[in-house]
Amino acid sequence: MYKNELQAITKSNRYRSRKLYSDDLADFSSNDYLGFAQNQALFERSVAQVSLYKTHAPKASILVNGYHPIHQEFEDFLIRHNGFEAALVCGSGFLANFSLIEALPRKKDLLILDEEYHASGMVASKTVDAEVLTFAHNDTNHLESLINTHKHNRIIIAVEGIYSMSGDLLNREIFDVADRYNALLIVDEAHSVGILGENLRGVFDLFGITPKDNHIKMGTLGKALGSYGAYILCSHHIAEFLQNRAKAIIYTTAPSLFDIALGYQGLLFILKYREKLKAEIKARQAIVQKSLGMNIEGLICSYPLKEDSNALSVQQHLIDEGFLVGAIRPPTVPKPILRLIPRLGESTEALETLCHLIQKENF
Repeated sequence: MYKNELQAITKSNRYRSRKLYSDDLADFSSNDYLGFAQNQALFERSVAQVSLYKTHAPKASILVNGYHPIHQEFEDFLIRHNGFEAALVCGSGFLANFSLIEALPRKKDLLILDEEYHASGMVASKTVDAEVLTFAHNDTNHLESLINTHKHNRIIIAVEGIYSMSGDLLNREIFDVADRYNALLIVDEAHSVGILGENLRGVFDLFGITPKDNHIKMGTLGKALGSYGAYILCSHHIAEFLQNRAKAIIYTTAPSLFDIALGYQGLLFILKYREKLKAEIKARQAIVQKSLGMNIEGLICSYPLKEDSNALSVQQHLIDEGFLVGAIRPPTVPKPILRLIPRLGESTEALETLCHLIQKENF
């Protein structure tokens, strides 16, 4: 039925498939930034936490009877340690972003997304009645000019703490623009929580920003926390509105109890060992800078390939050498890149070897 479309995708070198990779490969591809997916102690603590209760599954929507004490305890922890008024757990980062972008902009509002915002937000933006615009990546002048040249009721701005493909850090001045125009500011911290800031809480922590009523933070459990799921931090008012209007919250089964418990244990681990983790993150950033000449703010190294390079062929070459890295192609990115994650789950020695190999091959 879709034979012609699949042929076109294949011809354009954009065909995707699922693969099982050997555990023997040094993994520099995963978003498991801190290596928590390999931490058996976190797994066992999460099992013990869930085992305290009669049920081990949420059973229903969070607004029917799927809300569980594990959800509530995790939300209370997030509120205490992030300084927001309210928290909502969600099934995934995609669902959390979709909830925010689909529900918050109403008719006569203005929704402005960074042009590199995650696909979840871009897809959700197609469903709204508001006027939808994109601004040049991290460009506050362009953002402000769009606000001043378009009519609006409310303004909603959507950005990322660290951008998932480029690894760019959010421009701090965007907070100032949002506050100046009393705009709702959605900050997707999927790739910055556990990586940035004095307490490894992300860009709010890094920039020393006290959350305000117009600030919204989205974090995932499926990256640095080594689990699956997400959360939204916001004001009481916004949380109340979302649980009454956000379809991806209202009409989905509540998040897995085990996954929430596992993410919770990950955050507790970060709180206890943050100084050690920060030192290990800095050590890996220094290796990337020294070996590849690239300064990375987080743990995403977007290594540009030559114009004539085939990303999948380069990836396979590195696999043959014992290393797994991401091969990212258009349309996900404008030009093919290697997405190298200098994660704490692999040794610094392995990272040095990989970086030297990439430099030597000069892909």
